[in-house]
Amino acid sequence: MSVASPCVQVCVMGPKGLCTGCLRTLDEIARWSAMTDAERRAVIAALPARRAE
Repeated sequence: MSVASPCVQVCVMGPKGLCTGCLRTLDEIARWSAMTDAERRAVIAALPARRAE
């Protein structure tokens, strides 16, 4: 994997359907290992906006 996972080992799904640790959706977490680097970068790029919400 060239794009590292944003996982911080705090795996709790919040009410908005996002992990409270990494801010990914269940689908993103489940698919991470199968995603292309471009898909992973897109997820990483979306995290700051999710954090701001």
